[in-house]
Amino acid sequence: MTDTMNLDEIKQILELVREHELTEFELEQGGVKIRIQKQSAQTTIISGNPGAAVNTPPVAAPTTERLPAAGGAPLTSTPAEAAAGEELAIITSPIVGTFYRSAAPGAPSFADVGDVVRKGQVLCVIEAMKLMNEITSEHEGELVEVFIDNGQPVQYGERLFAIRQV
Repeated sequence: MTDTMNLDEIKQILELVREHELTEFELEQGGVKIRIQKQSAQTTIISGNPGAAVNTPPVAAPTTERLPAAGGAPLTSTPAEAAAGEELAIITSPIVGTFYRSAAPGAPSFADVGDVVRKGQVLCVIEAMKLMNEITSEHEGELVEVFIDNGQPVQYGERLFAIRQV
């Protein structure tokens, strides 16, 4: 390894971290330091040049917001709007990336509209910097809407799912 790393070497390291499901990895060699922490999805690349540091924003846990299904600000004009007074839990994206409803192309979706989901159940994955981040439900109930199409980019805080809590 030389004093600088090329993009292919960094990609190989990220792939190994993902493949072995490491939560933390650090490498320092020849004036180059790479540190990866999967919990916060923070990657820092530091070389002998102080201007060469690259930081990615930390990945927060998926956030949820509670919105009334009827009255107040409407969610959408779809079946997600339920009986008056019923609240829906909205799962939002904790990161910027690409939204996938299944683990692999052609595989069944983690959850479909109408499915009953449990707390901690994987609902989708969001790919960010070649890392697949599982997004889990913080609520139990019926999945009533999926706001994003498979393979579409998502922004931080963008709505992903609506769940009618039980």
